[in-house]
Amino acid sequence: MQTPTVLFPKIEKTVSAFNFDAVPAERKEVLQPIIDFIQSKVKSHAAIRLNLICTHNSRRSHLAQVWAQAAAAHHKIQNATCYSGGTEVTAMFPMIAEILQESGFKIKTIAEGNNPVYTIKYAENELPVIGFSKLYSDDYNPETGFAAIMTCSEADGGCPFISGAEKRIPITYDDPKEFDQTPLQKEKYFERSLQIGTEMFYVFSQINK
Repeated sequence: MQTPTVLFPKIEKTVSAFNFDAVPAERKEVLQPIIDFIQSKVKSHAAIRLNLICTHNSRRSHLAQVWAQAAAAHHKIQNATCYSGGTEVTAMFPMIAEILQESGFKIKTIAEGNNPVYTIKYAENELPVIGFSKLYSDDYNPETGFAAIMTCSEADGGCPFISGAEKRIPITYDDPKEFDQTPLQKEKYFERSLQIGTEMFYVFSQINK
């Protein structure tokens, strides 16, 4: 039997406040194809690969990747690996690291520069998520057998075909970038992070092992 993953205490506290009943029915319909994809892999004892994709791989795709990986571990879904990528390479926006850190994730910068590389840990004994901006087709990401999950409308509209994807699933989120350089910036980034976290934990809570 797989040993349960113990998330860091502050993340556990955040997760315990997630209210799946507050996820609108229409959003649950949008998320159902991800549940179906994961369930089919669990049933066939196959690897589960999710590539969360947004235009710049700077904000929403990173939040979705990190929360999804933590959710998979929390719900003891084995062989699940979450990736992220974009249609352009930029950098993980610093506010994303700040928001995740304040939510309880342990973050270290392991490479500086225009596109810093971060390790993002959600539990003491689990491998960290490696956060940096990359193309969805980057060598770091899977080539085949993955679900391409489109987290922004720009990438969804601009990439009707994702090479190697077994399934393409749009679940677009509003961009917190709209609030950059405003007094509401941090509040809106937290809001988007918690929305994404709630939905990723909802998805993995629906899986029958």
